[in-house]
Amino acid sequence: MARLWRSTLIFSSLTMLSRVFGLIRDMVITAVFGAGPLMDAFLVAFKIPNFLRRLFAEGAFSQAFVPVLSDYKTNQSHEEVRRLISRTSGSLLLILTAITVVVMIAAPYVVMVFAPGFIDSPEQFALTTDLLRVTFPYLLLISLTAFASGVLNAYDSFAMPALAPVFLNLSFIGFAVFGTDYFSPPIMALGWAVFVAGILQFLLQLPELWQKRLLSAPIPDFKHPGVRRILKLMLPALFGVSVTQINLLLNTVFASLMVAGSVTWLYAAERLSELPMGLIGIAIGTVILPSLATKFSSNDTGGYQKLMDWALRVVVVFGVPASFGLFMLSYPLVDTLFGRGAFTDADVLMSTYAIRALSFGVIAFMLIKVFAPGFYARQDTSTPVKVGLISVSANIIFNALLLSAFWMLGVKQLHVALALSSTLAAFVNAGLLYRALVKQDIFHLDQRWVMFSSKIAAAALLMSGAIYFLNFYYPVDGGALLKVGFIGVSVVCSAIIYAGTLIVLGMRPTDFKAV
Repeated sequence: MARLWRSTLIFSSLTMLSRVFGLIRDMVITAVFGAGPLMDAFLVAFKIPNFLRRLFAEGAFSQAFVPVLSDYKTNQSHEEVRRLISRTSGSLLLILTAITVVVMIAAPYVVMVFAPGFIDSPEQFALTTDLLRVTFPYLLLISLTAFASGVLNAYDSFAMPALAPVFLNLSFIGFAVFGTDYFSPPIMALGWAVFVAGILQFLLQLPELWQKRLLSAPIPDFKHPGVRRILKLMLPALFGVSVTQINLLLNTVFASLMVAGSVTWLYAAERLSELPMGLIGIAIGTVILPSLATKFSSNDTGGYQKLMDWALRVVVVFGVPASFGLFMLSYPLVDTLFGRGAFTDADVLMSTYAIRALSFGVIAFMLIKVFAPGFYARQDTSTPVKVGLISVSANIIFNALLLSAFWMLGVKQLHVALALSSTLAAFVNAGLLYRALVKQDIFHLDQRWVMFSSKIAAAALLMSGAIYFLNFYYPVDGGALLKVGFIGVSVVCSAIIYAGTLIVLGMRPTDFKAV
């Protein structure tokens, strides 16, 4: 119990540091470049390797590799573990190098697929292609970083993996502030910031791997039993655990067909929605995966279910108020963080609409991060794939229905339909994953959850009411410090009201006791 909480707090604290720098990064780049064709071009070029990165860093590779590594750690010698690391890293390096070379050569065709709306704008299309060739090697570098992070996570080391993203944000800030004068067009500076960040993040992992005697030379070996197991698990998992990102990527494709700025408005909304998801959802999912895999290898069924229950309770107690709070504070947050420089008042309003549509999807995204490891720790990749296929199909259907409805009703903010579709698809994904957990007798909610969820709902509603009245005092025409102060006061007051209500209703720390 203490180890799980310690690991979660370490990961969350360092992720918080990263997300703070991430918000500063977004404030800087939106102030410098605003929302328009240039920024849209960069975001598409960055989203392609970043999407694939999430398959590895937070998705398929970690979900396939960590259970196998945990099994080797439990049942094999240290030398066998080192051999697995060597062969896996070599095979991964070979595959990713080939993918990187192919995509860089075929960059124009890749842009056609992911941003078809740019084809009618030759300058924007050419710029996106150039940016993609600079940013795509980031996939190779960050995937190796994810591999190293997976090794460290299996050995209960979460600090360096959680700290690595800080360097991406620092690189963005440095290039945006000091590098734009050296590139033409200036937006190319952000492309090179991505490349440099990939190198820095990878190098950060190496000292601790060396210290733990886990740093091994990469040797490709697709016949190694462990590598074959990982690939067998990973290929279907590439789709299963990446459903949320696939849905968001589909939104980018649709947004490229809309008015200029749509991609950037969705990006700003996604960045804010990812803040609580990264602090809680990803942190919990990352921490419990090695422990679940170990309990599965040890045939500890009771401990497995208790660990799932603990993770779900933690996610719900933080995720529900995060969803409500994000909705209620959407305009003050967007205006305070992004409303300056080239990012106009109209851009703030458009991003606000999108974040409201995404806000309630936050809890669904978090639930997915708990439910999916429940299958991958057992080396079951087929179930999440089946659920993923349904979720992506649902997202496409929701997009078609909502875009048609918005068009018929004369609603001009079409990008909001895309955000709302992602939220609905996330609930479909989470609901089907839970249904499968129950059906396979892996995990189910017991009677205690009725009272627990009722307390959470009551506290979240009371907190939302308080924020509603606080919003009347938001200093729209005030300075940056005044707006930041308002956000700080609102968050603190909300937390006090939420926590106080839970205490009055009888919730205690013992409700979060795990195995």
